[in-house]
Amino acid sequence: MQTTTSTQEPALAQPVPIRRLVSLDALRGFDMFWIMGGEEIVHVLAKTTGWAWAVFLADQFTHVAWNGFRPYDCIFPLFLFLAGVSTPYSLGSRLAKGDDRAMLARKVITRGLILVMLGIVYNNGLFVKPLAEMRFGSVLARIGLAGMFAQLIFLYVRNERARYGIFVGILLLYWALLMLVPVPGFGAGNLTMEGSLVGYVDRLFMPGRLYKVVHDPEGILSTLPAVCTGLLGIFAGTVLRRHSLTHTQKIQRLVVAGVSCVALGWVWDLVFPVNKNLWTSSFVLVAGGWSLLILSLFYWIIDVKNSRGWTFFFVVIGMNSILIYLAGRVIDFEYATHFLFDGLLHFFSEPVQAVGIVLAFLAVKWGFLYFLYKKKTFLRV
Repeated sequence: MQTTTSTQEPALAQPVPIRRLVSLDALRGFDMFWIMGGEEIVHVLAKTTGWAWAVFLADQFTHVAWNGFRPYDCIFPLFLFLAGVSTPYSLGSRLAKGDDRAMLARKVITRGLILVMLGIVYNNGLFVKPLAEMRFGSVLARIGLAGMFAQLIFLYVRNERARYGIFVGILLLYWALLMLVPVPGFGAGNLTMEGSLVGYVDRLFMPGRLYKVVHDPEGILSTLPAVCTGLLGIFAGTVLRRHSLTHTQKIQRLVVAGVSCVALGWVWDLVFPVNKNLWTSSFVLVAGGWSLLILSLFYWIIDVKNSRGWTFFFVVIGMNSILIYLAGRVIDFEYATHFLFDGLLHFFSEPVQAVGIVLAFLAVKWGFLYFLYKKKTFLRV
């Protein structure tokens, strides 16, 4: 991991591609905007105004308790999906130039392990908690491990049909494991938090504590289908990088694939519920399908229609998304927000103050990222 200052545009958490997709950086920033606090705008509006549309949107910006799907459940897998999209540009271009495959694999593995370690530090701090109280599963670990295995498949499985076969095989294998392997005290096919094979494996093999005591949403076994989320991004990136296809053909393929994945995922839901906590195979398809559709929309607007002025706000976030995710643990943005804006906001009514402080908080974070952007300083893992 290094923080770089460069005159070139670096890639976030990926090797530097030769040709960047502005839509990819913008969509990554759009996704990260909600993670860094954007959803609070909707929640505060719903709470302070009671407007029906705001209340509805606020509900959509919450996670489903167990089975089911809301737009907010797509934010995490979308980020992992986008890491896959950039792979054919980064690793593919290096392979085309003759770079050693083993050397690239070592870099991929190193990056994956660094993200796992950063996730552990993010959860627990440095030498703060005893081993038994530490949580080892994390968002960064899921991105690191799932992305790592997806990229290794890209490196060593050169046949595209074989990659698709691996994708389907993993989803079917995960389904079979959860439905057929019995869990002591619960039997086979139990998909509750306590009784699923996923939770059982976490309790058996994960050190420290689990996020939900009996289950960790970023645990060991559920990393397996998450690899398919990364692979789906690689499939999309392969299509976008293919010079033999026109823009229209690329968008058509992404849209057809997206609609097909969403439809198939909901059909599969009838026997294998869409569930983010378990990262079920049906969830991979539904979340991946929506990721394909939103990528096709951003690609059409930004890279095809060349409408880019509005993207700058999100590109600034997307270029340093891992950094802003980590920075929230070490920089007190909330203190800075109150220090800079409390005096101004106290002239307004309480509802305006409530919304204003959220907007100010996001402005402080974006200002920090803009400063780094202007200095051409980016966190590269």
